[in-house]
Amino acid sequence: MNKSVVIYSAQRIALSSPNIEDVIMFINTGKKRTVPDCNSLNLKKSACAIIASLGLSLFSYSAFSAEAPTYALVQINQQALFFNLMNKGAQEEAKKSGAKLVIFNANDNPVSQNDAIETYIQQGVKGIMVDAIDVNGILPAIKEAAAANIPVIAIDAVLPEGAHKAQVGVDNSKGGALLGNYFTRYVKEHMGDKAKLGIVGALNSAIQNQRQKGFVDTLQGHSGIKVVGVVDGRNIQDDALTAAENLITGNPDMTAIYATGEPALLGAIAAVENQGRQKDIKVFGWDLTAKAVSGIDQGYVTAVLQQDPENMGVEAVKALNKIVVEGKTVDKTIQVPATIVTKANVDTFRPMFKQ
Repeated sequence: MNKSVVIYSAQRIALSSPNIEDVIMFINTGKKRTVPDCNSLNLKKSACAIIASLGLSLFSYSAFSAEAPTYALVQINQQALFFNLMNKGAQEEAKKSGAKLVIFNANDNPVSQNDAIETYIQQGVKGIMVDAIDVNGILPAIKEAAAANIPVIAIDAVLPEGAHKAQVGVDNSKGGALLGNYFTRYVKEHMGDKAKLGIVGALNSAIQNQRQKGFVDTLQGHSGIKVVGVVDGRNIQDDALTAAENLITGNPDMTAIYATGEPALLGAIAAVENQGRQKDIKVFGWDLTAKAVSGIDQGYVTAVLQQDPENMGVEAVKALNKIVVEGKTVDKTIQVPATIVTKANVDTFRPMFKQ
């Protein structure tokens, strides 16, 4: 039995429209056929169909090649309002710019942060943001990301010189000094230039150690101010509460507390209230909450250094977009201003905490 073979060959058809002529191919099924033999309407329909198909293919290719970048934010924890506001800013800016964002909660575990970065490298994200717990321990993972051409933006925690593209946030040492200078002036003007100070810190946090040192350094030369104790709240509110209560109990004549972060400040506030010491202990610290605002209203929380974590998240995503999408460089340091909040200006920040 003879088998027939149909051969398809593409031939150009000359039509009146030069654009159509450039793209339309006539399919010859083996029979000799000329353009006039074809129905003009059908040919135009075919031309339109092919053009539409070609346009769809080009659109699909363009969409694929311009696929939205995926970024990862490696966070410290999601208990503190500070970190949740940072997440919010990053999420909103990512959505606004068309980027995708995934957030990893390390639950205060520095090893988990390193593991997360390595996982995101393997997944091929286009950029990574990290608020580091261990600023030295995170450097090998950041170097690995850089080797994979994945830019890293450090937020909040100030990293040593390394492979990250930019640092976004407040200079924590300078912020500690800013609040320390306010504290020494307050002690001179309102406490007879004498104070017995307790510190609720987070010794596992490089950020808060910088804030502690910056603050304590300003006390030099103020002989009337004595540091009576330093306790470790571990950047966990319940631990900070226990530590602050022990600090107060062990130093019944203490007149001031400095708290180096949001969990420490909340723990210190709760400890002061639990022991009924609102009249004789003044509290200074970092990062506003509704509870801190209430303490300012009552008069025993004297000053809180308020950062802008939401804007930190925004600026970090903007930096990644500039690097990844626009192919540009960014400033190595991107400062986000901080403000000392007192009874004089707390109303400006009060709307943040209204339900």
